[in-house]
Amino acid sequence: MNILVIGSGGREHAIIWKLKQSKHIKKIFCIPGNGGISQIAECAKIDILDFKKISEFVINNKVDITVVGPELPLSEGIVDYFKTKKLDIFGPDKKSSQLEASKVFAKRFMKKYNIPTASFEVFNKCEDAIKYLNTPPEVDSCVIKADGLAAGKGVFVCNTRTEAEEAIKKIMLDKVFGDAGKEVIIEEKLRGLEVSLIAFCDGKTILPLIQSQDHKRVNDLDKGPNTGGMGAYAPVKIVNSKDIKKIFDNFLNGIKSESLNFKGIIYAGIMLTGAGPKVLEFNVRFGDPETQAILPLLKTDLLDLIILTIDGNLDACKIKYNEGYCVSVVITSGGYPGKYEVGKEIYGISNVEDAVVFHSGTKYENKKYYTNGGRVLNVSAVDSSLENAIIKVYESIKVIKFENMHFRKDIAKKGLSGGLTI
Repeated sequence: MNILVIGSGGREHAIIWKLKQSKHIKKIFCIPGNGGISQIAECAKIDILDFKKISEFVINNKVDITVVGPELPLSEGIVDYFKTKKLDIFGPDKKSSQLEASKVFAKRFMKKYNIPTASFEVFNKCEDAIKYLNTPPEVDSCVIKADGLAAGKGVFVCNTRTEAEEAIKKIMLDKVFGDAGKEVIIEEKLRGLEVSLIAFCDGKTILPLIQSQDHKRVNDLDKGPNTGGMGAYAPVKIVNSKDIKKIFDNFLNGIKSESLNFKGIIYAGIMLTGAGPKVLEFNVRFGDPETQAILPLLKTDLLDLIILTIDGNLDACKIKYNEGYCVSVVITSGGYPGKYEVGKEIYGISNVEDAVVFHSGTKYENKKYYTNGGRVLNVSAVDSSLENAIIKVYESIKVIKFENMHFRKDIAKKGLSGGLTI
């Protein structure tokens, strides 16, 4: 088979790396790809929202299945477009993708279908949101969320009313996320352990992958602003199977009741609170960087899982994994998630021996790699023990150099000694 993967990040590099292990694949294409992906797949520089050109590329190159990595094409309806052309594609349709594209839609969906989540209020006027904060009983610590897509940066965890007001003004007045900030959610601040639940869904059956834990804050000890993710590790066992089943059973009931055409990946960000697990958010695609920590452990052919999902036959499958743990650390440009520079030459990637390097924001010119984004590389190491996987990944990072590179030094240390705390 010929496969096309859409996207340009570490997630897409990991997906292609895993797909290349399938004996059923003849050739892999990527739109648009990055420096690292260009070494293992044929890349084409096409806008990921130009569905007409992408479909023409698919037809001209005899692509059998298209796999969508990022959320933006899904939210803009690429699956719906491909269906009109009778082309096979992996991912949920536009209506289903509102579960990620609109946090308001997702929260109301959770409430309607008894999926445990934090209490919340929705506002479309800045003054109303601020008035709510200051109306007795006044809100102090809370979470402020922009409704739309904001590349993982539209969430503000606030400890004071002043921080919450500033976050609302940034979103609604300063429009730092553009139209994504037309509405805001003021949400109860939950406390507990976070975990990522990622599962295949064919509309009838949900097949969860192993649990993983992401690290959102830019600095060690979970300090600094939220990012798209600074690293992840797997497996973890934070949520019990009974609670996972309940969450996903209610989700399935919801998509059936709403007549959502959901064939792809459902991601539930979970907080395990004193009152049990609660869903923080839904995503409708593989997590990034969780995918870079899960796929190196996956034993089952990824292409088989994709085909079973598209065909609606997930009930016939059980997923198998290799033994051990995987730790994936994200290396970013200095200044990320704020302003950062690109075009810095990257040294030492070819010297990494005990880990795999997934490229995120890189370009390849004149046989050299250069930085080309905020999140630049993902270094993933596998070992039979979590402690040794951590050692491996940080030893591997030592040989990689570029100007102003930044990474957290504590990825996965939450999981040592069974403590799951820093």
